[in-house]
Amino acid sequence: MNFPDYLLLMFGMGAVTYLPRLLPLFFLSQRELPRWLVDWLELIPVAILAALLAPALLINPQGSLELSRPELWVAVPTFLFAVKTRSLGGTVFIGMILYWLAQSL
Repeated sequence: MNFPDYLLLMFGMGAVTYLPRLLPLFFLSQRELPRWLVDWLELIPVAILAALLAPALLINPQGSLELSRPELWVAVPTFLFAVKTRSLGGTVFIGMILYWLAQSL
């Protein structure tokens, strides 16, 4: 590939990356969204995080369900600490300490 092809490729990747973000912002920024839609949209990050974490916490490397994984037993008290304190730094610290303790036992 020559330089103009690389340049076109970079602009194309930038357009594909930013257009899906820019279009809703552009069209919806001046409108009042219904409260139910705003409430629903606020749940999307939590749902994505749960979908990413659940397999890592519940499924062993062989692909079967395992409830005795140390990651799961560390995640439960860390989650409870996060809900109670709402402290990101404290939650990360507690999670790291508990994971270290679980690995050393």
